[in-house]
Amino acid sequence: MARHKIKNPVSQQTPSSSSSSSSSTATMTNNLDDTIVGIPTVQFLNHKTNHGDVNETSAANNLSSNDVINVSSSQLSKSNDLVVNDENIINEDSNNKFSHNNSHISSISNNLHQETSTLASPTTSCNKSSSPLSLLSTTLFSSTSSSSWRISKQISLIFLSSTTILSRAKQYLSSLRPGTFFTSLIPVLMGTILASKTSGGQFSWIILLATLLTVLSVHAAGNLVNTYCDFVRGIDSKRQSDDRTLVDSILTPEEVVNLGVLFYFIGCIGFLVVAIQSPARMELLAFIYFGGLSSSFLYTGGIGLKYIALGDIIIMITFGPVSVLYSFIAQTGTIRLVTLLYAIPLALNTEAILHSNNTRDIDVDRRAGCVTIAMLIGYRLSHVLFALLLFIPYILFVVGALNYSLWFLLPLITLPKAFELERRFRYKQLKSIPRQMARLNFYFGMFYLFACFMSPAHKLPGLLPRL
Repeated sequence: MARHKIKNPVSQQTPSSSSSSSSSTATMTNNLDDTIVGIPTVQFLNHKTNHGDVNETSAANNLSSNDVINVSSSQLSKSNDLVVNDENIINEDSNNKFSHNNSHISSISNNLHQETSTLASPTTSCNKSSSPLSLLSTTLFSSTSSSSWRISKQISLIFLSSTTILSRAKQYLSSLRPGTFFTSLIPVLMGTILASKTSGGQFSWIILLATLLTVLSVHAAGNLVNTYCDFVRGIDSKRQSDDRTLVDSILTPEEVVNLGVLFYFIGCIGFLVVAIQSPARMELLAFIYFGGLSSSFLYTGGIGLKYIALGDIIIMITFGPVSVLYSFIAQTGTIRLVTLLYAIPLALNTEAILHSNNTRDIDVDRRAGCVTIAMLIGYRLSHVLFALLLFIPYILFVVGALNYSLWFLLPLITLPKAFELERRFRYKQLKSIPRQMARLNFYFGMFYLFACFMSPAHKLPGLLPRL
């Protein structure tokens, strides 16, 4: 390795300091000489101007000259002391700088030595290894660990983003209130079953799926309109509301409106598919579809039929006869008014859900300026109406079982639950009745669908001539 000489800072700085001290000493000596030479000149001039006693003046002048010489000598000695002190300070500074430079150089050399030993250690370990596989394994391990760390970091970021997207999707889904969709699903399936019974068991899956898309989209959009209008009118509040979408700020009002428009648009796309695939005339399908769409909007939007005691009628028509008739016509292309008979149990049971909810919220609706049938007729008659809506379908099933098919007794499995809900309604235990009534409606509708599906076509009232 090449060696570099390091010059001593003291040797570089000492000549300059000595030259400066010598020049200062010479300057002070010249000043002293000038002072000594100048004194007799002044005395001589005084001697020529003053004609006094020459001897006395000369003696005095000689005495003062001796004093000046003594003072100048003392100043010269002090100057020499200052020069010595300056030289000592310069030497101390030089020594400090030299020691600092030496320590800095030693620290740099130590760092270089450590880095060299660090770089040399893998080579040494590799040289000590008996097989080149150790070097390969070490390289692979280091690269694998770094790449696995990057992959795990990317996976964690993807997981966090997917979790955020999933939670947001759940919020949007809950705003649609999917727990109420079966009130639209069951009538569509009922119309499809009746259509298959009249056509020898044949039906189109494409039309069925498009019909479900159409009806469920309109239902979801209607729920969003209801959420928005009830919130704006002050009917829904944090203290009392089953729909928490806006009162808990899960979504903003603008998001609810945009989502409602989106689902109305999806419903129109589904309607176009049905109109293309169905043998029915497009004008007839459009009349039924846009009638249902208008009802879903006007229930709380626009004039707000719900707020003027007409909401119950709209619900009974939309979630019963309209849905069953629409799906039946979409499959067969014909109108059979007897299908409205099969929609009656579904419409009454669905209206029982809404009526129990309105009876529970009489005070809230009155404060908000909303008018419902339950508010108009009072609690006692509301209980009577609820009992009629609840038990008339079971009476129809018994009549159907006695005159047509015993399969119509199947929905009577849910009758004990119906009696329990009626009793709780009678004793004003209304808080949980709408939710339990919705659960009853689901099982009630599924048993009803299964009964119609299992019954022979000639034993279903009005569809085919009886044998």
